[in-house]
Amino acid sequence: MRSRTGGGGVTNDDLPIGRRVARWRVRRSMTQQQLADRLRRSKSWVDKVERGVRALDRYPVIQELADVLRIDPEVLLGQQPQRPPVGALEGVDDIRAALARYDTPDAAPQTTEEARRQVGYAWLTYQHAHYAQLVRVLPSLLDVVQGARSPEVRVQTYRITSALLVKLGESDLGWLAADRAMTAAKDDRTLAVTATISVGQALRASGRDRLALTATLTAANRILPSPTAASPPRPGDHEVDGPWRDQIPRQPHDHRSGGGIGSAGEWAVGGTLLLQAALAAAGCGEHLRADELADRAAGVAAHLRGYDDQHRTSFGPVAVELARVLVAAQRGDADEAVQRHVSVVRREGWRRLPAEYRGAYLLDAARAHLQVGDLRGAARALVDADSVAPAEVRCRPLARTLIADVARAQPAPAGVARLATLVGLTR
Repeated sequence: MRSRTGGGGVTNDDLPIGRRVARWRVRRSMTQQQLADRLRRSKSWVDKVERGVRALDRYPVIQELADVLRIDPEVLLGQQPQRPPVGALEGVDDIRAALARYDTPDAAPQTTEEARRQVGYAWLTYQHAHYAQLVRVLPSLLDVVQGARSPEVRVQTYRITSALLVKLGESDLGWLAADRAMTAAKDDRTLAVTATISVGQALRASGRDRLALTATLTAANRILPSPTAASPPRPGDHEVDGPWRDQIPRQPHDHRSGGGIGSAGEWAVGGTLLLQAALAAAGCGEHLRADELADRAAGVAAHLRGYDDQHRTSFGPVAVELARVLVAAQRGDADEAVQRHVSVVRREGWRRLPAEYRGAYLLDAARAHLQVGDLRGAARALVDADSVAPAEVRCRPLARTLIADVARAQPAPAGVARLATLVGLTR
């Protein structure tokens, strides 16, 4: 059988993958040069891919191509794209049972490297918003890592589990998984503060904003320099001066370990915790504090340059700006929220965020629009979320609630009636 992804490879309908790239490029009314520019590659590279001279044998490259062409990677591979199931996902009970086990199950022994590979696959599945697939994978993965020697592998697995459960409306079970991550971290500072991201998300999802604020801010202060009277710069500032800069013994984008205040990856964890704290503060009605925390996160983001996101935070200037949108909406400043939203979704960094991150943000944006009575804005955000990450809309209870609220309007905004049908709602 010939390769599916190689230069002369074929898909299951015998059409080379390069030909599929060319076909979808033409459908999107793009020239080879335009596609090359969006991929930040040369026109020659695109031409060789389409002619089958250059092999496409790495999934991240296929994913990048698919994102630019606005299609599922499976389409380029000649497979039927997985259509997310509508409504609640079966399998949550199996995850609950796996979390309830305290003994080491009789699972086949795995090397740390093999367990790490499986965890990496689970993260990719989550970030691509393939939740039905992840629900099936997690029970056995939880059994595997329970006997793993690597604390990092266990922490990462419990974090993925917590994040998925929170999305599926199981915030208390998500908190349990997050607590397991904290326990698995033991005395490792970096792993402990990374696990706190999951704790904060689960607490916020269950309406415990005050506890989330305390937990995330405490953890952020463990890994970042203390704030000073001077505020860090906002996103877009390229230079950081004043006392904030003076507290930085070495640039965090230096990937060397040891010394200073930690690696760039640790800074990204700290910045993510600050954003979680800002959202929690907004939920508590502490709007000035929320703005200050977002400012501090912006100062952290300004120092990060192309770091290795080993902790899967997706933190950076765009993430900060997305949080600012939600904070502005929470305090009722609709004009600022809309202006920031329109600006940030046009940035290159927005497209580079994982599908899960973008889809989840768009659901939060839809909720913010509803809070200020903007049904059309909420409808647009829901339709966009379904386009970016269908499972975010079709599998999450939050999305069903938002769609139901918007669909009550007479007449319902464009696109919402279709979504209501997809998720099984009746009007």
